[in-house]
Amino acid sequence: MNDPTHLAHGLAGDNTPPDWPPLRTDEVEAVLRDYPAIGDPVRIAWHSPRPLSAACLVESPRGTCFVKRHHQRVRGVETLGEEHRFIAHLRERGVPIPEVLRHADGGTVTARGEWVYEVHRRAAGIDLYREAISWEPLSSREHALAAGQMLASLHQAAADYRAAQRSTHILVARSELICAVDPVATLAAQLPQRPALAAYLRDRHWQHELGDLLAPWHAAAQPRLARQPPLWTHGDWHVSNLYWSDDGVGARISDVLDFGLCARNFALFDLATAIERNAIAWLELDRRSDIAHPDIVRALIDGYHRQRPLTRDDRQLLASLLPLVHVDFALSEVDYFQGITQSPANADVAWDTFLRGHAAWFHTPPGQALLRLIGDPD
Repeated sequence: MNDPTHLAHGLAGDNTPPDWPPLRTDEVEAVLRDYPAIGDPVRIAWHSPRPLSAACLVESPRGTCFVKRHHQRVRGVETLGEEHRFIAHLRERGVPIPEVLRHADGGTVTARGEWVYEVHRRAAGIDLYREAISWEPLSSREHALAAGQMLASLHQAAADYRAAQRSTHILVARSELICAVDPVATLAAQLPQRPALAAYLRDRHWQHELGDLLAPWHAAAQPRLARQPPLWTHGDWHVSNLYWSDDGVGARISDVLDFGLCARNFALFDLATAIERNAIAWLELDRRSDIAHPDIVRALIDGYHRQRPLTRDDRQLLASLLPLVHVDFALSEVDYFQGITQSPANADVAWDTFLRGHAAWFHTPPGQALLRLIGDPD
């Protein structure tokens, strides 16, 4: 399945063989024949190093487009359409997102055998963080400020979007467990519909492990989480999913990318995710505990607050939420690695390092200091 000449970002910040074979020129040509906006011949100019799908930039006489391929077990026509409808809504309200192109039959998803494909226009601007991995902290306070402000603008545009929750748990950032009165019982009720996750957990004392992870934070946060207005969220707000006007510290965001993790959550969930993705050097955790970047945290929150003001209660809830925000997605990764790529070692990383290890860090002095900074900035 893997091509040794193409490497993807690994879970440890290394480069590894990808889960999925890279897109081929003949494969892309066959898909793009159904897209009137794209001419031929085509040339693949770049392969994405992101590990959970296969994607590339494709050059043609009519310009450059972005082609992404998913396995049917990860995304189907309907589940991918959920993302595209949200993108269309945001674009109509002025959020700068590359257009999802339609094929000759009018749809935005092409299904071929075991694969589904989506085609986007190329983003405007510069892909400054192309090689950045998902937990690589920002080095620029100014870029963090811009990222926070753009996230708030996206939330304003999403406020009137009405759609049911995503129809899949696989590789989607959802918040049902952390918002539930009893997350352990809620997960137990989900397991009959999530057989791969159930199989992984069968030989673990998962109720005890998950309960211990949640206990210090959940009781305080849950009543307020349950009262948060529902909102569709991006789910993976990291600077690698943003294009920029130039390479200067004062660059503006020219395009927002990658809605693969989007779901119906609430606004502070996305802001907490942005902090978790951009301001904590998780990949350094095995070498040191002081991994937070307070200046980036402040800038993300300040940028958001300028566009969509936060109350003191919002800040306190954000602090209580941060140690929990990754829980549902970490379980979705266990589901993916156990059931789809059949990689038990990666499933162990998702459970032990991501799910449990990240939550445990917030008990350390640096983790506690970060929560105080967020919840009590004065």
